Amino acid sequence: MKIAKLIALLGVIAMTGALIFGFTQGDFFMDGSAVLANPWGVVSMVDLYVGFTLFSMWIAFREKHVLQAVLWIVMMMVFGFLTGALYVLIHLIVSKGDWTKFFMGARQ
Repeated sequence: MKIAKLIALLGVIAMTGALIFGFTQGDFFMDGSAVLANPWGVVSMVDLYVGFTLFSMWIAFREKHVLQAVLWIVMMMVFGFLTGALYVLIHLIVSKGDWTKFFMGARQ
């Protein structure tokens, strides 16, 4: 579980840095329209949001409270895998080495 925590922490750090870089050095609307003007940019966005949706299904499955699940899912759709990495890191810590608790959450 230590390796999983390290990978999740590195994901949080990498995504935080990438988002700060993007928002301080780029133009969200201009750059976003350039991405969507490229066919492979569209493919990348569809791929990303399919992944966000599948990960969000796991969040909805394992969370006990609907409001908590909705908040995490909204954050996933807005902040991407910064949210996913943070969610994984938090629940790896909370599960205290119990992989069943990690994967199943409230359904354990």
